[in-house]
Amino acid sequence: MKVSLISTVKDSAEHIEEFLGSLAAQTRAPDEVVIVDGGSTDGTADILRRAGTVTLLEERGANIARGRNVAIAAASHEAIAVTDADCVLEPDWLEKLMEPLEEGADVAMGFYAARTDGFLQECIAAVNLPLSPDEVDPSRFMPSGRSVAFRRGAIEAAGGYPEWLDIGEDMWVDHRWRELGLDMRFAPGAVVDWRLRPTLEQTWLQYFKYARGDALAGMYPERHALRFAVYSGLAAAFGSRRTWPKLLAGAGAVAYARAPVRRAWRRMKDPRERAYATAVVPALMAWIDTAKMAGYAVGLVDRAKRS
Repeated sequence: MKVSLISTVKDSAEHIEEFLGSLAAQTRAPDEVVIVDGGSTDGTADILRRAGTVTLLEERGANIARGRNVAIAAASHEAIAVTDADCVLEPDWLEKLMEPLEEGADVAMGFYAARTDGFLQECIAAVNLPLSPDEVDPSRFMPSGRSVAFRRGAIEAAGGYPEWLDIGEDMWVDHRWRELGLDMRFAPGAVVDWRLRPTLEQTWLQYFKYARGDALAGMYPERHALRFAVYSGLAAAFGSRRTWPKLLAGAGAVAYARAPVRRAWRRMKDPRERAYATAVVPALMAWIDTAKMAGYAVGLVDRAKRS
């Protein structure tokens, strides 16, 4: 089964060569590679041209959804594999990702792991990402555009990537696939390494944008409503003069943070780092949750303005 690998890129000169190296090292090479550059100004497009192994299309101003649609339209083959050009592919990523499609699936859902640099990023990874495929329920998993493959008919059935949505476009397509009842199979061995944001400010902004996209697309309303309710309840409990609401809220907070803290402990070996993580991980959870609540609220306002 021939496969076209597609990706979008913008201003990734710092990482694009490592991505290309991991692509060249694949145990199963793609039959073609199509990359859409959205208007890089840092030399990314020049690096891709010199590589000579990709079809480079330049679509200045294109968001990720538009770039992916352009790449899919230009691709030659029935099977489409998608990743991000600032990721690093494990050597057998494409080989493992194609197995479900070759067995008849409509969509192959790959896994992605955090590429961390230091204690803070280890904690951020523990908050946001499963440590291993064992933590994933394939029947509910929503694959990221970092690691997914599908038949051309699957993306056509979903109506393509939503170009009106600047972020969260892959989740929007996932929801359409689930609604259509397509055959979506998990490929746990198909792993890409994903770079986390290097600072707290950039991490906050990232999750603000994700949540704003959720609101614009009408995704996960129950999840976001629950988050607002939980934090409102915590504020009310700790503002109460009575002791029992504070104790109840504290117990709830411990339960909420338990899984990410345990994940951080599994990621770390140094006892001191584990001790620090026990305090830092809950604080990071609150930090990221504030980003999600702020982003969702802004997204709801923006959605109302558009309607």
